[in-house]
Amino acid sequence: MLPTRGYATHGPALPFRPFDFERRSPGPDDVHIRILYCGICHSDIHQARGEWGPAMYPMVPGHEIVGEVVGVGRNVRSFQPGDLAGVGCFVDSCRVCRSCREGLEQFCGGHLSFNYNSTEQDRTTPTYGGYSNQIVVDERYVLRIPGTLDPAGAAPLLCAGITTYSPLRAYNAGAGARVAVMGLGGLGHMAVKLAASMGADVTVLSTSPAKEADARRLGAGDFRLTADADQRAALASRFDLILDTVSASHDLNAFIEMLDRDGTIVLLGGPPEPFAFPAFPLVMKRRRIAGSLIGGIRETQECLDYCARHGIASDVEIIPIDTIDAAYERAVRGDVRYRFVIDLATLA
Repeated sequence: MLPTRGYATHGPALPFRPFDFERRSPGPDDVHIRILYCGICHSDIHQARGEWGPAMYPMVPGHEIVGEVVGVGRNVRSFQPGDLAGVGCFVDSCRVCRSCREGLEQFCGGHLSFNYNSTEQDRTTPTYGGYSNQIVVDERYVLRIPGTLDPAGAAPLLCAGITTYSPLRAYNAGAGARVAVMGLGGLGHMAVKLAASMGADVTVLSTSPAKEADARRLGAGDFRLTADADQRAALASRFDLILDTVSASHDLNAFIEMLDRDGTIVLLGGPPEPFAFPAFPLVMKRRRIAGSLIGGIRETQECLDYCARHGIASDVEIIPIDTIDAAYERAVRGDVRYRFVIDLATLA
């Protein structure tokens, strides 16, 4: 076993503090990674605070991991010591269901082992995430981080990046597509960068006028304030695709009306309250409301390689690990541009 140091919360209202635990010793198919950086995702906050149902404590969050390979098992062929590697939202899956066989492990029909607040395939051993100094993962669930990417800026690509890349690809957000991004936060800013790089005509829909300059800097051609009824009305039937990245409760009805015929709203955030909307705005123009999770290993690697080719990384604020609680509070207030990333060197 590998003695490991991390930061954990021991309850939904308790602060983070140092936590010692053990990782498994690397096996023949495993990659042993010294963690350099780990992003803070809003889903970390929801889970650490028990807002998404029952949670497992002590909890070491963190699923946007970039680190250096320090050892590999005898069967490993894709990595060697010294490589830069990443670990995303899950660390294993059943490997035999239809989704796993098709490279869509995020929809595993057996048991998906999330990076943390979950269990290994034995359904007993708890998983611990990237707010820690090392991790051991089967080679099949490790990503290659292209050398042209900044490691800290690449970390959020393992969640915020793939979460927005996947639906943009699935709904053909290429040249000429009219794409709106609801919310300009960790997910939203990546959605703008990626959609613009694909040639889409991008509009940011926001409640904050202070974000207009950033929206345009990131690649948006237009910016609209959704609190303004006249601006909402002017967007009727405007968009082919809307990516809803908002994790707070909000009303979808006005945004449905912004879709053109056959347009789609894709839900990426996790609001605490259920949505309510009438049928006819959907029925009359064959509009759709869809959901999207992350991506499988194959698509996540595709996202990383795409970002490397196009020079895309997350806008990050690097923080020491002992400021996680303050970072959580700032993230809830929207006081980050646009992703906190923990420097794990500060753990020592």
